Amino acid sequence: MKAKAKKKKTLAQKNAIAGYLFILPFIIGFLAFLAYPMIESLVMSFCNVTVGNGGFTMKFNGIANFKKAFMIDPEFNRLMTESITGMLYKVPATLIFSFFIALLLNQDFKGRGVVRAIFFLPVILSSGVIVGLEYNNTLLQGMEDLVKESGSNSSITATLEAILDTGGVGSRFFGYVFEILDSVYDIAIGAGIQIIIFLSGLQTISDSMYEAAKIEGCTAWESFWKITFPMVSSLILVNIVYSIIDFLIRTDNEVMEKINEAMSMQMDYGFSSAMAWSYFVCVMAIVGVVSLIISKKVYYYE
Repeated sequence: MKAKAKKKKTLAQKNAIAGYLFILPFIIGFLAFLAYPMIESLVMSFCNVTVGNGGFTMKFNGIANFKKAFMIDPEFNRLMTESITGMLYKVPATLIFSFFIALLLNQDFKGRGVVRAIFFLPVILSSGVIVGLEYNNTLLQGMEDLVKESGSNSSITATLEAILDTGGVGSRFFGYVFEILDSVYDIAIGAGIQIIIFLSGLQTISDSMYEAAKIEGCTAWESFWKITFPMVSSLILVNIVYSIIDFLIRTDNEVMEKINEAMSMQMDYGFSSAMAWSYFVCVMAIVGVVSLIISKKVYYYE
């Protein structure tokens, strides 16, 4: 009898194999270097950890560390609430800014390469050294204080904020708007990856689709909502997930600073582990809910 012909893999199976090969280095690195420390920190969150000459000594104390984080500590709940609240309006602002810049950089104009390089510099320079210089450089801090002191005490933005912030119904909304305006620098610095992702998606859209739409009488506004936006909707989901995680775990996040302080300064490993795992579960829950909601509106095409 003839041997049965080997069943060929489908395109979806080939793409899945290629995807797993791409993330294989991360999987190996996670299992080799991160899996055990994560399990150990989870165990520490349920223990009273003391440090001695022989290493760590862990004594099980149930959920006492979690009670301390949520019911005794005066700052953890407040910092976590402020961090999540800030994420709710800063992440959309970052996505809108990055999408708008990607649309501009996708246009054909002179000096496009230079302009792209300017917007991609934050990504290239976002190493630990540059970040440390940005946040710990006393010279830059002194220059910033000098600019603030030499500037006018009554700027246009401050005057406009005083006029609009009348304590009425829209006062909180205007407060969020002005906080976003004050964070334009941070938004621009943190939007480099999102711009690259959006730009890569825009460049995959065929020009023939826009030509056909123009022949049919579509305006640029209609082409944007009928062609551009649906075709990059899957990348919007990717950027939202990335932006949420990036905002909530960045080095200057106050929750992360508190966790690091409890671990490195107070040497309270059990308490810091409990806060870290509580924050981790909260971040994953937010990412899961947002992904579930937005994935239903995402348009996938072949």
